[in-house]
Amino acid sequence: MTFDVVINNGLLFDGTGSAPQVANVGILDGRVAAISTAPLDEAGCPRVVDAAGQWVMPGMVDIHTHYDVEVLNDPGLVESVRHGVTTILVGSCSLSTVHVDPTDAGDLFGRVEAIPRAHVIDAVDRAKTWSSAGEYVAALEDLPLGPNVAAFIGHSDLRAAAMGLDRATQDGVRASAAERDTMEKWLTEALDAGFVGMSAQQLMFDKLDGETCRSRTLPSTYAGARERRRLNAILRKRRRVLQGGPDIQSPRSVLAMMLSTLGIVRKPLKTSLLSAADIKASRAVMAVMPPSARVLNALGGDFRWQHLPVPFEVYADGIDLVIFEEFGSGAAALHLAEEVERNALLQDEEYRRWFRKDYDSKFGLRVWHRDFFDAEIVDCPDTDTIGKTFGQVGKERGGVHPVDAFLDLVVEHGTKVRWRTTISNDRPAMLDKLATSPAIQLGFSDAGAHLRNMAFYNFGLRLLRRVRDAEVAGRPFMTIEHAVHRLTGELADWYGLDAGHLRLGDRADLVVVDPNALDDRLDEYHESTVASYGNLSRMVNRNDDAVVAVLVNGEYVFGGGTAAEVLGVRRTGQFLRASTSEPQLVG
Repeated sequence: MTFDVVINNGLLFDGTGSAPQVANVGILDGRVAAISTAPLDEAGCPRVVDAAGQWVMPGMVDIHTHYDVEVLNDPGLVESVRHGVTTILVGSCSLSTVHVDPTDAGDLFGRVEAIPRAHVIDAVDRAKTWSSAGEYVAALEDLPLGPNVAAFIGHSDLRAAAMGLDRATQDGVRASAAERDTMEKWLTEALDAGFVGMSAQQLMFDKLDGETCRSRTLPSTYAGARERRRLNAILRKRRRVLQGGPDIQSPRSVLAMMLSTLGIVRKPLKTSLLSAADIKASRAVMAVMPPSARVLNALGGDFRWQHLPVPFEVYADGIDLVIFEEFGSGAAALHLAEEVERNALLQDEEYRRWFRKDYDSKFGLRVWHRDFFDAEIVDCPDTDTIGKTFGQVGKERGGVHPVDAFLDLVVEHGTKVRWRTTISNDRPAMLDKLATSPAIQLGFSDAGAHLRNMAFYNFGLRLLRRVRDAEVAGRPFMTIEHAVHRLTGELADWYGLDAGHLRLGDRADLVVVDPNALDDRLDEYHESTVASYGNLSRMVNRNDDAVVAVLVNGEYVFGGGTAAEVLGVRRTGQFLRASTSEPQLVG
């Protein structure tokens, strides 16, 4: 047999959680054609990879991205592929581009996901040839996809297109029977086309961009209980997934979305809810998350929390950061798009009293800990402030309140004031505990969104490093094979996708990792321009020694910091349709 690729002597993890073995892998026609401890015939093979001392594992699955816009412009999605991600899911947080027009897409994605609205409109306007979920899938398959792509359809997408964005975001306005029928028809069509499910959002600080509906919350937050139940019933019947974001400030919202998983006399609804997990502002959440999922599943549900398995560190340029949307004074500032008008507000003493009151309020669940003593300035024209917190700057300026120190710098320097803070997942012991919990899915990277605020494209590599380091230090909390399974096969199986495994006959989506290069460079800060977004500089991850080779459908696409010529030029990935059968446990 003449193979297309041979990978020799790597420590092979198959994605099932089984113990690894040193083996040789032969790939032919995009599939794993041989796994052998004996040497394979390399005659005529155009690519042979020496993986001695390295890990060979399935390509990782990123279950939570916002690549819906970027995939239209740059379908290679290099920033994820370079870190060994070979399958990505789009359509998260109720947002997708299946039914809305370009302008509404700009309003939906621009502010919530911090992707410049004008670029969203331009990308969708130039690319959109589809008017249905099936045509959307066909359009994706016509693109030179780098990784494989699977999709949710967004509830806000359905609602805005069926009702019009203005009606869909008005308090007290309920969808008519005809509009509900339209949304249900579109959801059914999406599931028929292979979508993994629907994403919905109840989080009240996700706000719209644009002019007509600016600062209203996402359309799905206005949906009534009947509308949600009927859409969920379709998902339940088809065993597809509801991905949701509850309003964390409303126990009723959280409880309702959690309880939706229960079937009682009907099928359970596969439900995955977003979480910031070990939140600095609300440490008690950690005590509730895993036990609540265990109880729901013991009662017959099928429930998971989504969790980012690395510290949730965010950066901001001035006041442009979504965490300010969760309280009134912050949202009021972000409502103003014009800098002059915004600065006038920020200088107003009445406004500052409002902001200080919001800042000092410590009651209720929230995402941001609201502590400017835990917010480090990393860049500023006033170089004396770099390396200090806003709280420290306030003290040095005669005991100025931290809020005033922050607002003074923003008024003076605008977006040139760059700062960072860690919102959650800052305690290593808690990260280890969550990483092993069957109630938790590892994901929530938000890849493709919040371009200037966060970069978690390599979260899988960072988890593997932590597991390896703990093992070397003699305090293991999970095995490498378990970690690989959690990043690959476990996710693919739950979402019903043909991905995440590396066994005979499996599609050859794989990554070769050098464990010796899983080091501190994985945490380093980098920026890279995005040509299709007007060369906007975004945060990225870089540690190119860690990833030796990435193959998608048996084709080499990336390695050693360099993309293969084929990546984003000729299609290597494909649209992955969700399976209707139940996953089988292996290993």
